[in-house]
Amino acid sequence: MHFGAWHISTKQISRNLELEHHYNLHSNMGLTIQYSGCFNKEASLSEMISEVKDIAELYKWNYTIFKTPFQDELLGKESYNQKIYGIQFTPPLIEPISLCFLSNGRMSSPFNLQFFGKPNTNEEDPSLYLLFIKPHYAGYEMHIIIVHLLKYLSKKYFSEFSIVDQSNYWNTEDEEALKNKYLQNEILTDKLEFGLKHFPILTNESIEDYIVRLLDKINKRKI
Repeated sequence: MHFGAWHISTKQISRNLELEHHYNLHSNMGLTIQYSGCFNKEASLSEMISEVKDIAELYKWNYTIFKTPFQDELLGKESYNQKIYGIQFTPPLIEPISLCFLSNGRMSSPFNLQFFGKPNTNEEDPSLYLLFIKPHYAGYEMHIIIVHLLKYLSKKYFSEFSIVDQSNYWNTEDEEALKNKYLQNEILTDKLEFGLKHFPILTNESIEDYIVRLLDKINKRKI
């Protein structure tokens, strides 16, 4: 499969996601924001896009606008087509952040639709409707901006919204705790990158066992 300028396989995607999942799980240092939701039928998609576009232009972020408005007769359906609605923007040092929806009104992204969408079957991959933001390279200030933007949009435009902020800033809005979390994560990430480079995975070793072994070395200061 091709996505943009890259050639990548679903096997590679699954392996990368699994590696990151186990790293976050066992290190307890994840800073990923995971979210999902549905657009409110009574709200205006065009208005949401306009507001997000203004913010992106204010911060000089690249953005892409997709189809608007929705086809009302398709909202709330279980099925969906191959169209994407909404806006996607890209702050520095972060992969594109999706505020996009499928024709049924559920949050998704162009990437998710391409790799996990099966509109012509009854099968449904949960990954289709699960979105991630990984702001750890962009810094804690960007994390704060993203969280408050999602809080504002979710109240005004979404009928359903679920979020897991691994830093817990969404729940606490404690900036000092968030800053410390980023500092600790930076130290651990540097050690993990060194470990990945110098201590490769063993034959027949599971990804989970590999991450546990690396973190054990880190915790014992062997890296």
